[in-house]
Amino acid sequence: MTTFNRLLGFLRPYKRALAASWVLASAAMVMTVLLPYLTGLAVDAIQAGAQHAQRHELALRNHDRHRLLVFALVIVVAVLLRWALTYARRIIAGRVSLGIEYDLRQLLYGHLQRLELSFFDHQQTGQLMSRATVDLQAVRFFLGYGLVFILQSALTLLLAGVAMIIINPRLGLIAMAPVPFVVVISQRYGRRARPAIQEVQQRIAELTANAEENISGVRVVKSFAREPLQLKRFRHSVSRVFGQAMVATRLEARFNPMIGFLPQLGLAAVLLLGGISVIHGHLSLGQFSAFFLYLNMLIVPMRSLGVTLGLAQRATASGARIFQVLDRRPRLTAPADAPPLPPGNGHVEFRGVTLRYEDPDEFGAAYTRAREDQDASGAGSDSAASAADAPRAQPVAQPDLARAVLVEVDLDVAAGRTVALVGATGSGKTSLVSLISRLYDPTAGQILLDGVDVREVSLRSLRQAVAVVSDDPFLFSASIAENIAYARPEASLAEIEDAARHAQAHEFITGLPQGFQTQVGERGLTLSGGQRQRLAIARALLADPRVLILDDATSSVDSSTERLIKLALDEAMVGRTTFIIAHRLSTIALADEIVVLERGRVQARGDHARLLQSSPLYREIVAKGLPEQVFLTRAPREREVSGL
Repeated sequence: MTTFNRLLGFLRPYKRALAASWVLASAAMVMTVLLPYLTGLAVDAIQAGAQHAQRHELALRNHDRHRLLVFALVIVVAVLLRWALTYARRIIAGRVSLGIEYDLRQLLYGHLQRLELSFFDHQQTGQLMSRATVDLQAVRFFLGYGLVFILQSALTLLLAGVAMIIINPRLGLIAMAPVPFVVVISQRYGRRARPAIQEVQQRIAELTANAEENISGVRVVKSFAREPLQLKRFRHSVSRVFGQAMVATRLEARFNPMIGFLPQLGLAAVLLLGGISVIHGHLSLGQFSAFFLYLNMLIVPMRSLGVTLGLAQRATASGARIFQVLDRRPRLTAPADAPPLPPGNGHVEFRGVTLRYEDPDEFGAAYTRAREDQDASGAGSDSAASAADAPRAQPVAQPDLARAVLVEVDLDVAAGRTVALVGATGSGKTSLVSLISRLYDPTAGQILLDGVDVREVSLRSLRQAVAVVSDDPFLFSASIAENIAYARPEASLAEIEDAARHAQAHEFITGLPQGFQTQVGERGLTLSGGQRQRLAIARALLADPRVLILDDATSSVDSSTERLIKLALDEAMVGRTTFIIAHRLSTIALADEIVVLERGRVQARGDHARLLQSSPLYREIVAKGLPEQVFLTRAPREREVSGL
């Protein structure tokens, strides 16, 4: 009920529209309930006219014809009114439904944007997409249409029941006798169906995640000819959805026919007792006709009660999954009144910085464990579906995952300096520079930018002062100009072209069919790795940051292009602090100072010559990099000898 009440909270902005929809629905139901009454009167009029004509062997009197015509016209008017009211109600309900969907999408996407990077480190994209699509649709359909349908069903039961009791109290009570049993059975169905449906939603999310991963990694799949393996995995996900959907279907097959069967008992009793009453003259034929129509009117909402409850349970299950995201509070925030980053030249200081990657986010973890337990114990049974209630379970601690990647790092980088970070894979190089723009927060210690703790200024101003070029740059499905100007959408075309020239990207861009307006494919996969990196460098240069981070940014370019980019970077790094993460000695040569990291600690720092003498680890790194250096120095001579 807590989840259900929270879902109702999304209706607050639409209270007037919802009230209007309910008023129109109520008026339409009044018209609907009026039709059997008018039909009964018409039947009595026909019977009376026929008896009079038969008694006197006369044709139907003009008076009787006039009455029948009046009844027919009134029925037509009632039908037209019901149509108009229903049409208006559907328009309003549709607007409310779409408005709720719009609000939910905005709320969910905005909340995801506020969550820190570590949240996404432990989440599957398909899982989040499923919550933003499948689950959201279930919620909006129920809030927009399901609630009104419930109101209409309740009004139908009330008005038709009252009308039947007025016509004949004894028959009315007999006809309404199955209602309490239907309510009890429906409640039992609801309790059993909610966890089963919630598990269906979860497995659909897993299927979505599987499909998203297969499509995103299609190049790798095809490169290694692993289509059969991926198809096998996908079939497994589909079979899991099918198996759990069958659990929900068996519950529906067990309860829904029973809910639909009970009203039929009332119908049989009314036909028997009502028919006897008509024969003995205790009930007119018109009253019996009206009573029969009212009873048929009751059967529809009682039979559809299971469907309505299914919509409610699906919406509640989907709402719980959406609230799992919305209730996950951002853990990396700035004070509400945080000032912007003050002006400066990019002086960066790390003071006793320790960083531990904590346990994987517990968002949905207990739910996953419950599913695994359910699978182990036999997921096919209806009783096993109740295991989906396990989000209440306490998370299992995994202390071995809370490992330190940085340990008491002290590092002072003066403004305008270029520092190269070197070390083995996993030594903490990328983690260290990620702390500057607060992609993560340190477990202990401080990071200062121009003398200010980065946690005390607004995130927007901080991240505008830091630009990152990673080893695997991401490009959006947009034009090349839009990708370069991503950090500064207001930049002119001249500024965009200038940044492209500095990144040595202008030549290949102008060679494309539409130049800077060429649309790149998803994630920029229509471009080569080197082209994507040069565009990422142009994007960083156009942002004009005070701190530039190059995370192995020249890894995907050839030696010739690398030399051109380094010339541009030499110019771009003037006046700004630059951190270079590199595995090429030629790139390390750009730095004023080299910092050697080992297992999250600063092992040594200094220039190339000094570190060769004082740091065995650096000597090892240089030794491993010599083959590349030899190649770079020999390449011109080899070309010369070969006549190239």
